[in-house]
Amino acid sequence: MSQFRPIELEAIKARVREMEEEAEKLKQLQSEVDKQMNMGSPAGITSPLNMSIEDKMEVDNRSIYVGNVDYGATAEELEQHFHGCGSVNRVTILCNKFDGHPKGFAYIEFADRDSVQTAMAMDESMFRGRQIKVMPKRTNRPGMSMTNRGPRGTRGYRGVARGISRGSAYFGYRPMRRPRRGYYMPY
Repeated sequence: MSQFRPIELEAIKARVREMEEEAEKLKQLQSEVDKQMNMGSPAGITSPLNMSIEDKMEVDNRSIYVGNVDYGATAEELEQHFHGCGSVNRVTILCNKFDGHPKGFAYIEFADRDSVQTAMAMDESMFRGRQIKVMPKRTNRPGMSMTNRGPRGTRGYRGVARGISRGSAYFGYRPMRRPRRGYYMPY
């Protein structure tokens, strides 16, 4: 004997059909978004994730670092401030990954290299009441990461990482005796 009545069974089947139709609509929307993402960004700007090292170096040669940026500044305000230097492709304000607050510096990518030299003239100019620092963006070299420094906590001596204290390594092994109750040990 079935636990559902025929009316309830038809209602469940209708609801399943509705859910399948909605799932198909979502798949179509997702495929449209994927197509738009794969078409690339406008005006020949490519994503930094799929660029070669030479391309990254070329983009860095067209970019500047802007330091001491006000925390409330927007990308539009920075673009407007540097608009006289040349055509701006991208403004990147770096934010703290934990709380999302701005770090106080930004990168501006221009359309051509000559704009970088023009922007360098804006070093120590005032932006939102703060004197900003403008420098050419440096190119990160592969293999120069500060995270490839090896294990932490060794303090320059391998024995510490293996559980041997510095004192025993220099002066031989001296087990520390626990004093008996009522016994005075000055050191």
